[in-house]
Amino acid sequence: MARSALAPLRAALAFALVAASTVLHASALLPLAALKALLPSAPLRRRLSRALAAIAHSWIAFNSGLIRRAGTRVRVDGADGLQRDGWYLVVCNHQSWVDIPVLQLVFNDRIPLLTFFLKRELIWVPVLGLAWWALDFPFMRRYSRAQLEKHPEWRGKDLEATRRACEKFREQPVAIMNFVEGTRFTPAKHAQQASPYAHLLLPRAGGIAFVLQSMGPLLQAVIDVTVVYPRGRPTVYDLLAGRVGEVRVDVRRRAIPPEYLAGDYQNDAAFRECFQQWINALWQEKDARMQTLQDARGDDVP
Repeated sequence: MARSALAPLRAALAFALVAASTVLHASALLPLAALKALLPSAPLRRRLSRALAAIAHSWIAFNSGLIRRAGTRVRVDGADGLQRDGWYLVVCNHQSWVDIPVLQLVFNDRIPLLTFFLKRELIWVPVLGLAWWALDFPFMRRYSRAQLEKHPEWRGKDLEATRRACEKFREQPVAIMNFVEGTRFTPAKHAQQASPYAHLLLPRAGGIAFVLQSMGPLLQAVIDVTVVYPRGRPTVYDLLAGRVGEVRVDVRRRAIPPEYLAGDYQNDAAFRECFQQWINALWQEKDARMQTLQDARGDDVP
């Protein structure tokens, strides 16, 4: 039987295995999370946080094993020297939903669990919503400009609530993940934005500024990640069906300029312009790097 004819079967089997693994790991995760919420002792809560993170790392390792067995080669440059107990802001270009399992494969056990700022509504996603809550993913409420104009007393409340949510990270290492473009790249979006970059959408600097304002000097560095799919942007189905032959990942650790840790991005126009210039420079460099990565070689993730 041709490989293409087996693709739907491969995808269905992989999806079933991921779903079963998710339910199994969540069934271990949620009781420990409930116990953690009830414990008055901070040291015991920290121990349970480590146990919860270990369960999440196990789930990611299982998924990563499926990706490798499907024949996907993930080639990486620059991921050495990172710390499992560090505090990082991870930024990356965004081409496909496949980016997330690829990033998890690359960084699992290299840095703390990749953690996303999530909209409050996502806590209602079956199984995963509760798992994100159990793993202390910050749920946030962002107000639109129209809402703030109608209710000016709400200004700053989203940032303050996020800062409170991030207090737990002072004793618990974390890697905050941010897709700076805010959405996946498509040629249509690229044309609509009239993006000056060949391979990227316009960066949304406000998201990074929000993280830096929320977490301040706690963060040790920015991990700047560039992901390229030499055969074109794949779908999750392509990944599950074993159709993603190779992924190339470039990782660079960058220092955070100290002047960007305490500025007011929303209300200080001069700070906002300076911060945007910094992000635009990073993005210009990333765009050039994506071009060279089409022919670059790296080492397979062990």
